[in-house]
Amino acid sequence: MRFTDKYIRSLKPKATRYDVREGQGNGLAIRCSTSGQKTWVYFYHFEGKKRRMTLGNYPAMPLNETRKRHGIAMTLLAKGKDPGNEYIQSKTEARGAPTVSQLITEYIERYAKAARSKIDNTPRKKSWKEDERQLLKDIAPNIGKRKAKDIKKRDIILILDNITERGAPIAANRTLAVTRRMFNFAVERDIVESSPCHLVKAPSKENQKDNFLSEEEIRNFWYGLEKANTSELIKIALKLQLTTAQRKGEVITAEWHEINLQKQIWEIPANKTKNGKTHIVPLSDLAISLFNEAKKHATNASWVFPSPTCQKHILPSAAD
Repeated sequence: MRFTDKYIRSLKPKATRYDVREGQGNGLAIRCSTSGQKTWVYFYHFEGKKRRMTLGNYPAMPLNETRKRHGIAMTLLAKGKDPGNEYIQSKTEARGAPTVSQLITEYIERYAKAARSKIDNTPRKKSWKEDERQLLKDIAPNIGKRKAKDIKKRDIILILDNITERGAPIAANRTLAVTRRMFNFAVERDIVESSPCHLVKAPSKENQKDNFLSEEEIRNFWYGLEKANTSELIKIALKLQLTTAQRKGEVITAEWHEINLQKQIWEIPANKTKNGKTHIVPLSDLAISLFNEAKKHATNASWVFPSPTCQKHILPSAAD
């Protein structure tokens, strides 16, 4: 006898629980309880011992789905594996699989915020706080409670669509970038098999801005600083940023031991550069004169641009 839905529905509860096996010697059975509950069961032998594996309840698990699960179990048995133990292990792993919120925490703590090396304690990503903000703002509220391994490409696309529709297309691009980095991290750590961000395109095009100043703009900036209502050190810092073509953060955190005025070289250490590598900057005569001018205003033996309020360098906002 081969099971049919009509036959399974016809089975009635009895005074005691009973099993009905499919008459094909494949171990598939339906167990009927005294309350009328019907449960799919697979009876088999493994290493000389009788085993029983629960496949699911009927009708929640229909007959066609039961046959698929039963077929997988028989295949595992044929390969010398205990299908019951394999099923229990897979359920245990699924329950223990990290959620997206847990993945966010692991990504920030073990990658973005983690030290570059035992020698260099600076975070691997200087922008880790921004990564965390973006992930907590749009990713965690939408899919944070779900298992990271269950997230699909469509889930990511819908989140990006929502960000774009609220009028923040560039934020959608940034969110995709950090989410892609996070899931690539998850792939490397075997948390997920593949990234749901693979082949997802940035939602919006970003206009490329001119990254140079004209001669007139440079002239206006330079001489305009003389009239600016700010400190002399700030003026020198801004002029050095233009003269050396270095980032604001690298200029305002410069220390005198990095500057060799005789050799006209500025050695920016790896923990201050964007790419994490030491950067040697040749200094022009104009740059040397600006550093010498800064010395006249320095009130601290360490920082080129010391803060007037604390024992550190001036704040980035001061040079905006």
